[in-house]
Amino acid sequence: MTLGVLAVLGMAFTMFAGFWTDWLWYRSVNYSSVFTTTLWTKIGLFFVFGLLMALSVGFNIWLAHRLRPPLSAMSMEQQSLDRYRMGIAPYKKWLLLAITALVGLIAGASASGQWRTWLMWVNGVSFNQKDPQFHLDVSFYAFDLPWYRFLLGFGFAATILSLIAAALTHYLYGGLRITSPGARATSAATGHLSVLLGIFVALKAVAYWLDRYGLAVKSSDFKATDNWTGLRYVDANAYLPAKTILFCIAVICALLFFATLWRRTWQLPVIGFGLMVLSAILIGGLYPAIVQKFQVQPNEQAKEAPYVEKNLKATREAYGIDDAQVTEYSGQSSIDDKTKLRDDVDSTASIRIMDPNVVSPTFQQLQQIRNYYGFPTNLDVDRYSKDGKDQDTVIGLRELNLNGIPKNNWINDHFRYTHGYGAVAAEGTSADSQGRPVFTESDLPSKGDLGKYQQRVYYGEKTTEYSIVGGPQKEIDYSDDTGEKTYSYEGNSGVNLSNPINRAAYAVAFSEPQILYSGAIGEGSRILYNRTPKERVEAVAPWLTIDGDAYPAVVDGKIQWIVDAYTTTNGYPYASRTTLGDTTADSLTATNDSRAVVAQQNQVNYIRNSVKATVDAYSGQVKLYEWDTQDPVLKTWMKAFPNTVEPKSDISESLMAHLRYPQDLFKVQRELLSRYHVDDATTFLSGSEVWQVPDDPTNKAGDAVPPYYLSMKMPDQKEQAFSLTTTFTPNGRDNLSAFMAVDAEAGTGDYGKIRILKLPTNTTVNGPKQVQSQFNSEQDIAETISLLSRGDSNVEYGNLLAVPLDGGLLYVEPVYVRGGGLKYPLLRKVLVTYGGSTAFEDTLDQALNKVFGAEGTTPEPPEGDGDEPTEPTPPPTTENPTVQEALNDAQKAFEDGQQALKDGDWEAYGKAQEDLEEALRRAEDAQSGETGGGGASPSPSPSPDSS
Repeated sequence: MTLGVLAVLGMAFTMFAGFWTDWLWYRSVNYSSVFTTTLWTKIGLFFVFGLLMALSVGFNIWLAHRLRPPLSAMSMEQQSLDRYRMGIAPYKKWLLLAITALVGLIAGASASGQWRTWLMWVNGVSFNQKDPQFHLDVSFYAFDLPWYRFLLGFGFAATILSLIAAALTHYLYGGLRITSPGARATSAATGHLSVLLGIFVALKAVAYWLDRYGLAVKSSDFKATDNWTGLRYVDANAYLPAKTILFCIAVICALLFFATLWRRTWQLPVIGFGLMVLSAILIGGLYPAIVQKFQVQPNEQAKEAPYVEKNLKATREAYGIDDAQVTEYSGQSSIDDKTKLRDDVDSTASIRIMDPNVVSPTFQQLQQIRNYYGFPTNLDVDRYSKDGKDQDTVIGLRELNLNGIPKNNWINDHFRYTHGYGAVAAEGTSADSQGRPVFTESDLPSKGDLGKYQQRVYYGEKTTEYSIVGGPQKEIDYSDDTGEKTYSYEGNSGVNLSNPINRAAYAVAFSEPQILYSGAIGEGSRILYNRTPKERVEAVAPWLTIDGDAYPAVVDGKIQWIVDAYTTTNGYPYASRTTLGDTTADSLTATNDSRAVVAQQNQVNYIRNSVKATVDAYSGQVKLYEWDTQDPVLKTWMKAFPNTVEPKSDISESLMAHLRYPQDLFKVQRELLSRYHVDDATTFLSGSEVWQVPDDPTNKAGDAVPPYYLSMKMPDQKEQAFSLTTTFTPNGRDNLSAFMAVDAEAGTGDYGKIRILKLPTNTTVNGPKQVQSQFNSEQDIAETISLLSRGDSNVEYGNLLAVPLDGGLLYVEPVYVRGGGLKYPLLRKVLVTYGGSTAFEDTLDQALNKVFGAEGTTPEPPEGDGDEPTEPTPPPTTENPTVQEALNDAQKAFEDGQQALKDGDWEAYGKAQEDLEEALRRAEDAQSGETGGGGASPSPSPSPDSS
């Protein structure tokens, strides 16, 4: 008994711990209303529908028992059931309660999962748009119809369970007989079961009526497109009238069943039910098939064209692509003046040669500083102002990497190593003379162009473990020349663990008993968890679909994670559906676990980037901002969860400067536009203008090429704008069919405007795969690549950028080399091709000059600050022979390295860099000893200037 009580108490406390920790977390982020609204909605649905199901089944069992016949004239069949009746007689009430409680619990649990459907129905806002068939507002299909279908499904379940329970009870107590001679059922049992069957058929009539409207949002495969939604010719002319006829037949059949209360015979109801089944087969199945075979197929284009036009219009509206501007583009330059073309390149695009998806290891090697810091696999592209001009910047945060700490244990993992430190940024459009990024923000603590800001990163994409901060145990902050710094968290994020109940709850919730009794936890201790930006936004706004890529920005002295969030629905009439997980997958999501695809198997046919969210990297504060002020789905959720979304006007100018058009929405739109860029139904049906997103030519995985951010201007733009771009190829071919860009710069009048340059079908312009193939096949380039790949060196291709230029297409691809003693890629070459001319040079300017035949000197790349040295400064005069000898060795090592670089001997080059680093270290040690400085050990990336 004691063990049983303890087990029950343990289970109860485990359930309490989960509930209590959730409540504490929501309260800590100031979104407790989300928790309470969701909780009370689930509880309400659980009890209402659980009670309805229990009452329905229980009442029918009670009624069947009450209508039982007298047992004085029992048949042999009933006598055999006597032992069962005798066995359950003492427990009838308890058995009835147990059955009703069980079905009630199951039904209540199922109903509680419909909390989103309920909230959308009760708070639904009008779309102010009507469907073309039934002329009902779109909100009926998006908000009302799903709830009606749930009620209908619940009604069917309750009726079927009640029918089964009543039939078993009647059989057990003699109301139904299977083998006995005479009447098979008493009149009372006949009336009771007939009413239940009548209710079932009446519900079927309601289902037929709702199916009429469901035709506007039903999915079907159509040869022009998969996941077609809406009525086609056969739906409007066969299924729709068939559903209406079947509705009428079902109503009549239900009345016949109800009539058995007076007639006490099932003859007419059974005939009616058989007629309904036969009608469903003939009218609902055979007739539409005949219409499709003999009316539609012989003249499909003419029959389907009006319905295709409805689908075209609805799909464009639902995905926000109805205003996409399609312009004819020749693909061939009509300008012969190559000097002008060369000059136009600089005004047309700020070509980014630092690929954020390649240079992360370079950031890691040059700016990691400590092993317990790390950068994401894919860095981000943002805009920062320098000298009054915006420039494309590659940025990443130095986040905590627990795999790199000296020793993993519970204290180190959760108390001492708790946060990352600082942002690292580099110019996106340039590299230094050695191919390294030109850092605009670097070192530890970080310093540079971003100014002063709170550099500690407690919340980030790589921060997946909980931390306990602010208590007796000090945290490792960072290390500098004077040694290791400690810190104690000063924010108000997380949940206070001073309360013993809280500690016990978290010890159970995290399965970590040390939380309960550890001396490292005391007054002021707070536990931080749910620390990735995506997790936090998903938790405070469970009704949003979150973009797969959060990106950091330094805003008003703080590091803010910016998260794009979407409102979606699956009920927009006539709009084709798409599976978000498939549509947003590309070559980056396939190789990067942290760059998640959005909503794996979530099918939608309406999407809006309605919310911009921010997560403070230090405090964890989450803010949701209304972005699409016209979105009815967002308005509906704002009614359901008031005061959770802040108005768009609250977005500061400094934050607005870093907001951008989201990649996942762009990928969904480009997938739809590969088919829905056409204007007329005939072309759509023929499939002659279908495009496809090309595979990424820089890898062999066969995944789609990702879209790229860069500042550029389209032919109708007067100046460059931060844009998100992609290319299209014809279906099944590799030549270019179109170029697409969207203005990604928030706060501008053209933000979100989609521009498509459509190339003529009678000419051939190389697509990305053909450009890459041409690049790999040219003999001079192939020989250079072979030389760069010698030894243990590997060549890595960066993003293949396409830029419209004076009627033609300019392709630019940076080429990196990793190896020769180096563990990170460096920019070594740049490929440029335009109008059939190709160049493969050391710098972008050299390649452009060669392609366009421009004369003049090429600007020298800026010097870098990484760990690969440039020309040493003249050594200072010194009388210390050890210092002088070391500096002489450094000079020789540098010269050897330059010669190896010219020869393409990467192994010798790596050896020379090691000798140079060792010589500089000896010089610094000797100089420090001479001055009595005992200085700190050199950083992992020493600069020759330190001599």
